[in-house]
Amino acid sequence: MELLMINWSDIIGSFGVTLLLIAFLLNLASRISKDGLTYILLNLIGAGLAMLASWLIHYIPFVVLEGTWTLVSLVAFFNYFRKRLSN
Repeated sequence: MELLMINWSDIIGSFGVTLLLIAFLLNLASRISKDGLTYILLNLIGAGLAMLASWLIHYIPFVVLEGTWTLVSLVAFFNYFRKRLSN
């Protein structure tokens, strides 16, 4: 019988994916807005952690996926503050 071996990439990736799912579920439940800072930060941090975990296990397709998600979230983050400053 093989023991379950948990390493840092599992922990980092699990935390990142959990943040992404929390953002998704809270948005579906109309608890947070997709344009709100909480949603943007959950996506930014979650995708960044998922990307890091994918990098650690050398799984390039998910590095690309999560990296793209991180960049889109980063743009949303800067746009959020740009809109707030212009008001």
